[in-house]
Amino acid sequence: MAKGPRLSTLSRVAAPARSVAQRFGLLLLMATAIALLILGKTHDDGVRQMRVMAIEVAAPILEVLSAPVISARHGIVELQNFWSTNRDNEALREQVARLVKWQTIARNLEQENASLRALLNPAHDPGAMFISARVIGDTGGLFVQSVLLNAGRRNGVAPGQAVTTALGLAGRVVEVGQRSARLLLLTDLNSRVPVVVEQSRHRAVLAGDNSARPRLTFLPANAKVSPGDRIVTSGHAGVFPPGLPVGIVSSVSEGEARIQPFLDWSRLEYVTILRYRALPQADILRRDGLGASTLQAQSQAQAPSTGKTVEAVP
Repeated sequence: MAKGPRLSTLSRVAAPARSVAQRFGLLLLMATAIALLILGKTHDDGVRQMRVMAIEVAAPILEVLSAPVISARHGIVELQNFWSTNRDNEALREQVARLVKWQTIARNLEQENASLRALLNPAHDPGAMFISARVIGDTGGLFVQSVLLNAGRRNGVAPGQAVTTALGLAGRVVEVGQRSARLLLLTDLNSRVPVVVEQSRHRAVLAGDNSARPRLTFLPANAKVSPGDRIVTSGHAGVFPPGLPVGIVSSVSEGEARIQPFLDWSRLEYVTILRYRALPQADILRRDGLGASTLQAQSQAQAPSTGKTVEAVP
């Protein structure tokens, strides 16, 4: 019976205090915030020491309170990594399955090719020798697009040799010194490269015109070239080895095809010079000597019957 009056008395006493706290609580918090701002701007040693002590006291508390948040964040990152890894693994499994299929096909074709080559006994092109060089200067301009290389005659470089990179054909050597050489780029106006459309095997000549995209010339009238077709060297004229990647067809308009080279000219740093000849020089001389000697023998055999001497054409 005594608790009821006692509780009602406490309620009557606490009600004014609660109303005062609700009325002046916001003002008290604003005053506290302003005081903390003023103390933060104060450079007094005592205030600075108090600030350091407050930070030292609050730092462990904040660290404990932030630990669950950090753990949850790491858990979310781990889940995302697990999901992306699982997805990448599925894609890699599909890719491996496709590659295994193509590997089997490639092995069968390789064995078939080896068997057919053994039956036919074809003549193989000589292997190219490689000379690595670095681009040391850009000698290009509005009318000439070429670069200087730090390899020359003493390294075995000769005019006309093909120059490639890991991406594709860059051009050919046009001038050679003892320690340097000049590379004429594919985009130069004087550049002409025998090429072939990889899929249709139509032959053409890649002609530079000082633009970023050289054009295909001397295409057959019935040639069908589409954007995206790969262009490689044909190996004709014996200067460039066959099959070197050049670029892809970027546009075809009004019977003119433009090529986007694989090479990024702004990142041309290191190149490979190919010492390649489709027919060795000794064979050329031997063939010319045999032709001259044969013609001279024929002229000597015909001389008694006609009474005239026929000179061999050198």
